[in-house]
Amino acid sequence: MDLETRQLQQLLSAKNQLPEVVLLKATTTSTNDDIREIAQKGITTGLVCSAQQTQGRGQHQRQWISPEGNIYLSTLVQTRTPLDGRLALEVALNILQIPQLQALNLQVKWPNDLYSAQGKWGGILVEPLSQHQAIVGVGINLKTPPVTDSDQPITSLEDLGLEQMGRLELISELYVAIQNAARWFDHGCYNLAGRFNHHAAWINQLVQFEHSQGLVHGRFVGISNEGAVIIETPEPQQFYQGRLRPHTTQ
Repeated sequence: MDLETRQLQQLLSAKNQLPEVVLLKATTTSTNDDIREIAQKGITTGLVCSAQQTQGRGQHQRQWISPEGNIYLSTLVQTRTPLDGRLALEVALNILQIPQLQALNLQVKWPNDLYSAQGKWGGILVEPLSQHQAIVGVGINLKTPPVTDSDQPITSLEDLGLEQMGRLELISELYVAIQNAARWFDHGCYNLAGRFNHHAAWINQLVQFEHSQGLVHGRFVGISNEGAVIIETPEPQQFYQGRLRPHTTQ
């Protein structure tokens, strides 16, 4: 076991959150795939983190650009409540509660992006293994990637003002935040709408929402406690699946 892994284990142990398996990698194909292999061995708690991914993926199997030097981690969560889309929202909200991040004026973008007024700085991918177990993958930009093919602005915690927080400390805080999110989920996601809407990107702004039946234009007024997007068109419409974007004029 190398020194960094021991240091991370010590940080997690001090938080009473040491999983059965802790793996730190310089590069991997996908940390979600790594943690899936661990789960298939019957292990229920684990953390895999890499500085680079060669086959990272996001929602709907979109490629997740994963250049070297950022944080890409995956872990397992167990829930008593059958899994649904609210878990990803809870993960985002609990990450924003990490003490060192609270002063950065960060946002969440429905359904699974870590956002800010300057753009996206991270993302979340939840992949259920059963009704009560899921892989939670999180990618965090510590530094802004030099080149991206993203269709949205990209930023990083460094550009947003994060200072004097070690990489291992942030990894340990992210792990704790994800486990806390599972507990919030199991307790019914109390006041989910109020907590999410307080941090929501584009709240009360004109947006476009792409869903299976087409494109809706209107005002994004937040989410429901069930996790649905609410768009005023002018009558309120709710959607559980789709893609939210700012309104653009042609």
